[in-house]
Amino acid sequence: MDYGKALERLKRNGYKYTGKRESIVRLFAMQDRYLSAKEVQSCLSKDYPGLSLDTVYRNLSLFEKLGILEGTEWEGERRYRFRCDEDRHHHHLICTECGRTRTIHICPMNAILGEPEDFEITGHKFEIYGRCAECGNR
Repeated sequence: MDYGKALERLKRNGYKYTGKRESIVRLFAMQDRYLSAKEVQSCLSKDYPGLSLDTVYRNLSLFEKLGILEGTEWEGERRYRFRCDEDRHHHHLICTECGRTRTIHICPMNAILGEPEDFEITGHKFEIYGRCAECGNR
């Protein structure tokens, strides 16, 4: 996903471009990493001093519902990033220090389950958390 595609998806689904929504989308385009709602609020507080955490959560939830953002849970907090454009099945390595991700194109589910009998797998999520080389060298 990128800035232009995200705004087009909002428009196509009947949602208005507001300054706050555009700023949130721009932030995710610039950061290219997982962000918490608190981080989003903090980054936008200079331009929107009265921006409430509720407003941020509502917009992040909408963006996730529309497939603009993808979310994950770690350390008891929901975090978001731009949804991957890849149609190919993949998973992520996630740095818990900086929030950046790296795509991995192997699926451990194949090794764990193979093709289970009498059960159709319709989806799953697999994430590996750790520190990227840049954060590990600090």
